[in-house]
Amino acid sequence: MAVVPEYVEGHNLLQDKSVLITAAAGAGIGFATAKRAVEEGARALMISDIHATRLDMAVESLTSLKGDTKIEGYICDVTSEESVQELIQTAESHFSGVDVLINNAGLGGSRSLVDMSDEEWFKVMDVTLTGTMRMTRGMLSFMQPRGSGVIVNNSSVLGWRAQRDQSHYAAAKAGVMALTRCAAVEAADFGVRINAVAPSIAIHEFLEKTTSRELLQELAEKEAFGRAAEVWEVANVIIFLSSKYSSYMTGEVVSVSSQRA
Repeated sequence: MAVVPEYVEGHNLLQDKSVLITAAAGAGIGFATAKRAVEEGARALMISDIHATRLDMAVESLTSLKGDTKIEGYICDVTSEESVQELIQTAESHFSGVDVLINNAGLGGSRSLVDMSDEEWFKVMDVTLTGTMRMTRGMLSFMQPRGSGVIVNNSSVLGWRAQRDQSHYAAAKAGVMALTRCAAVEAADFGVRINAVAPSIAIHEFLEKTTSRELLQELAEKEAFGRAAEVWEVANVIIFLSSKYSSYMTGEVVSVSSQRA
C-alpha cells in the first residue's frame, strides 16, 4: 500500500513576500499553494477565483491559520483582459507591489479530437494558455520596472506525454511550457524569474468532477509510488520556485512526478 509522507512544516521561505495566486479557492493545487504561502511567512496573500462563494470560504479558511499574513480574495476571470488588469492593479495597490505571481488557473476535460468542437478547444485554450499569458504580461509590466519578481506557472506532464482525449488540454499545457521559457528569457534582463511546474496526477475534488474514477485510479497506479501526489506535494515545489532557494533557475519546467517525464 502506498504511504503518504508527513506534511512538511513551513520554514519562512516566503518571509516578507507578497503573493498573488489565481484559481486558488477550493481544494486543488491553488488552495494548497495559498496555504503553504501563509505557512511560509508571506507578508501578504491575494487569492483570486471566478467563484465568489468558494473564494469567500477559502479566504476564511486561510485567515484561520496561525500567522501574520494579510489575506484578501478577489474575483477574477482570466479570460477577460479587463478582469485581469483589475486584479493585478488591486494587488499591486493593496500590497505595495506583488513579489510572486502563481498562475494556477486552468481548465480540463476529456474529449476525443474527432468529436471536439471549436468551442471546447478554444475554451480550454483561453483559460489555460491565454489566461496564463494575460496574467504574466500584466504582471511583468510592474515587475520589470522594479527589477525583481517571480512568476510560477502550473503546467502538466501532458505537455510532454500523450494521453487519449486530452488534445486540447495537452496542447494548452505544452503552450504554457513554451510561454514560460520564452517569457523567462525576456524577463531575465530585468531580474525577474519565470518557471513552471508540471505535475503528473494530484487528485482533488475538481479533478474528480471531470475525470472518471477508473481513469484516475489507473493513472495513479502507474506512478512509481503507486499513488497520486498530494496537492501539497505539488505546492511545495511551487513554493521552492517562488523562493530564493531557486534564485538561479529561470525558464525551467520542473516535473512533479514519480515517473520519467
